[in-house]
Amino acid sequence: MSSDLVGARVALADGDALLFEEFLAPGEADTCFERLLSDVDWEQHLIRIFGRRIPTPRLSAWYGDPGARYCYSGLVLEPIPWLPVIRELKERIESRSEPFGVGDPNRSADAHCTYNSALLNLYRNGSDSMGWHSDDEPELGDRPVIASLSLGAERRFRLKHRSRADVDPVALTLSHGSLLIMYGDTQKNWKHALPKSSRVEKPRINLTFRLVR
Repeated sequence: MSSDLVGARVALADGDALLFEEFLAPGEADTCFERLLSDVDWEQHLIRIFGRRIPTPRLSAWYGDPGARYCYSGLVLEPIPWLPVIRELKERIESRSEPFGVGDPNRSADAHCTYNSALLNLYRNGSDSMGWHSDDEPELGDRPVIASLSLGAERRFRLKHRSRADVDPVALTLSHGSLLIMYGDTQKNWKHALPKSSRVEKPRINLTFRLVR
């Protein structure tokens, strides 16, 4: 990772996000992808939607510190102990102290953000997806910082404002080794999704680091 890497600000009304196009060099991203693909305890979870339990259209795993339990869509996830490769990625993202404090009046501009957990998703091909949602569960706090690292196949990531019809949706291309950091009021005011794509045939792994309080 380049020491002078600077993220590009994503234009989000009522929200904040930065995109680092090449957080990991291609060879390093390749190595991380292969290790995660083979070493992670991937599962297909069942989530509750409108009273029905259905399998998620992707494989997932929850890693983190002891006690970093996470609940969403009727799931209660107990953390699996960190794999070395995931812990290393977490610490490297934490060391990027700018932009984590930007826009947060309770955090100094040079403060480091820490994470105690990570949700990993494996999208096996373009038929796997993630529906519209916000990472706004109570245990994440009022203004969570979500650091999303993409590995593998390039996918389109979409965002839409939760209440303002005058704000245009945003679409980002998340490439192999890229890092998207969403912070400030983004989860309060925006939803995001990873739609299906008939053009994508190869797998993608996404790691979203977060702090469960």
